[in-house]
This record gives sequence, structure tokens and C-alpha cells, in this order.
Amino acid sequence: MLHVCNDVRQLRRATTSFRMTNAHPITIRSAQADDALCLGVLSTQVFLHTYTTHGIRPALAREALANHSVARYEALLADPDKTILVAECAGHMVALSLVDNAARLEAQPDLAAAKLEHLYVQEPFTGRGVGRDLLRQAEKAAAARGAEMLWLTAWVGNARALSFYPRCGYDDLGETMFTFEGESHANRVFGKHVRHVAPA
Repeated sequence: MLHVCNDVRQLRRATTSFRMTNAHPITIRSAQADDALCLGVLSTQVFLHTYTTHGIRPALAREALANHSVARYEALLADPDKTILVAECAGHMVALSLVDNAARLEAQPDLAAAKLEHLYVQEPFTGRGVGRDLLRQAEKAAAARGAEMLWLTAWVGNARALSFYPRCGYDDLGETMFTFEGESHANRVFGKHVRHVAPA
């Protein structure tokens, strides 16, 4: 009987979540200093969901704590070279984008470029166009700061990202390796010319 009751409660929670994600509009805005708490938690959640599909080991745990913590986002928010946008639904943060406006593309060092470091969407909000709309706004923001190209790297094991960016107009520019704690992981490099994108 307890199992049945738990199932009913889970169903009600899922139904409530579904209604919330579909009944309320998604809004996108620039992140503020007091967003660091939610940014850190959201970033950690999506990172772990994406990259710890076989479980958590020390190297991944340290990577999460070093680059997705609240303190890390406090520092990023204070960095004038970084642009962070957030998507919200009914007062809840559901996605974020992080652009480094000073990160040039190694293969084209003379090109004015910015790097999309993160485009993170909570799983219940995937498939609704949130990532596409947030990416579009990140492109506009980068172009407004003088970038001709927005580029990024995507892990070869992230099938969703590998199919998403070409659909959004990004070209595959080749392979690079992401290395941390002595481990190297193959990534694809994607880039899109954004100078033509209308201002935000």
C-alpha cells in the first residue's frame, strides 16, 4: 500500500511540474550578482547529469566543485569579460549560458571571437526551445560586443549537443582535446559567424 501511495505522490508531483513548465512563459535576462547561488546549483546539476552517466569519481567531483560552485559563479559574475544569461519560468531558474568574450579561437587567432563556455538547460525543460532561444540571445550579446564568431567545444559523448549545434547553424571545425587531472577527452569544435545577428 505504501508503494502505491508513493507512486501517486510522484505522479502528482510530475503532473504539477509538467503543468508549470507548459503554463508559464520562459523569460531570458542578464544574470545579476545575487543569482550566484542558483547559477552554481543549476550548473552543478546539469554538469553531473551530462558527464557522470557512469557514476561519480574523484576527478569529476573535483571538476564539479572547482568550476560549477557558487564561489566560481560569484567570480564569473564580477568578470567584465564574461556574459551570463539566465532563463526563468515562474520565478525559477531553468537554464543558463556563459560566454567568455575574450576567448579567441586558436586556429584563427586574428578573428574576433567569443567562446560559449556553457549552455545548460534543466532536463525537464529540454525539447521546448529554451536552449535554442538562450543560444540566440547569447549570440546577439556576443555580436553586440564585437564578436564575429561564437565558438564552443562539445564532448564527443554528448550526442544531444553534437546534433543540436549544427541545427542552430554551427559548423564543425574539427577536434580538440579537453584535459583535466591528466585525463584527455575528445571534443568537437563548433563555430558560427554571428556578426549578422540582430542586436539583443
